[in-house]
Amino acid sequence: MRNHAVFPLSLLAALVPFVSAGCASDSQVRSQAEETHAQLEPAVMKDAELAGYLQQIGARVAAAAQELDKEHVGPKEHFKEDNSWMFSTDEFHLVNSEQLNAFTTGGSHMYVYTQLMQTCRSEDELAAVVSHEFAHVYCRHVQKGMNRQMWALGGAAALGVAGYAAGGKQHGTEYAAYGVALGMVAGNFLGMGFTRDDEAQADEYGFQFYCRAGWDPAKFGDFFQQLIDKGYDKTPEIQSDHPSLTSRVQAARTRAQQLPEEAKQWRSAPIADAGRFAALKTRAAQVALTTKKESELGKAQLLLRSVPSCLLAVDTPEQKDAVAQLKTAYAAAHKSEPAKK
Repeated sequence: MRNHAVFPLSLLAALVPFVSAGCASDSQVRSQAEETHAQLEPAVMKDAELAGYLQQIGARVAAAAQELDKEHVGPKEHFKEDNSWMFSTDEFHLVNSEQLNAFTTGGSHMYVYTQLMQTCRSEDELAAVVSHEFAHVYCRHVQKGMNRQMWALGGAAALGVAGYAAGGKQHGTEYAAYGVALGMVAGNFLGMGFTRDDEAQADEYGFQFYCRAGWDPAKFGDFFQQLIDKGYDKTPEIQSDHPSLTSRVQAARTRAQQLPEEAKQWRSAPIADAGRFAALKTRAAQVALTTKKESELGKAQLLLRSVPSCLLAVDTPEQKDAVAQLKTAYAAAHKSEPAKK
């Protein structure tokens, strides 16, 4: 996950005190997540059956994670503050998008794109992705990312303030939005290697949640293997902020082989068997036809499109296009504004 803290445009004013403080608290990250969800909510699939199904998967993952929390299993970051909120307010959303992605903003919201669901061949594969995303929350990776990108955030805030000054009273908010967006895009590529560690850690704890929740340990790496089979594992690991897909599959297989004997007792039936899972995918495709894609939801949603894939090692053409649109819009806004005297 390169930089999955999606920074809402309405939080420009909050960036400056955050930079001064030097660290992000749970309350700050959760507040940001709620602000972001207000922008993303129109892209959420409004279908009770689909929403209920994804929520069931997420609730099962969260319950397993809570059991491990009680056993004090997790990285030290997980236990630095009260973490009870992680297990009581989780919302898992299916959003209409043709991108292969899933992400979390670090608070109570996790997002699965419809293209990812369509690509999954079984509930096990979907549950593995959801478990991985929940692990990012459990390990507080968004907070860590915000802290280690302090200088990038400072630059983003400065760009936002400059944008507001250039836009004046009439266009200030719009120009400031582009300033923050451009600054965060530039910050996406800082901290490579550190986020690779975060991804590996999310796989590690996601695997534990997945297994404790009852899915087949041998299938945790199946989605990554599918991506390998499709030719997505061609980028050398040193050039990516993700572990290679091959290493992720190998790690999953090793973990499955090392499970204790008692792990056999964790197994449960899937929420949806093969037949129902196929039917849910068909339903999702049908509902998607009447649900707006994030590209239709206005300029603010370019931030959603610019989020790099949580699964692929390289940026997609769509992600690059979104970044280019942000840069073009920012440049055009400044070019059209008369110079201040």
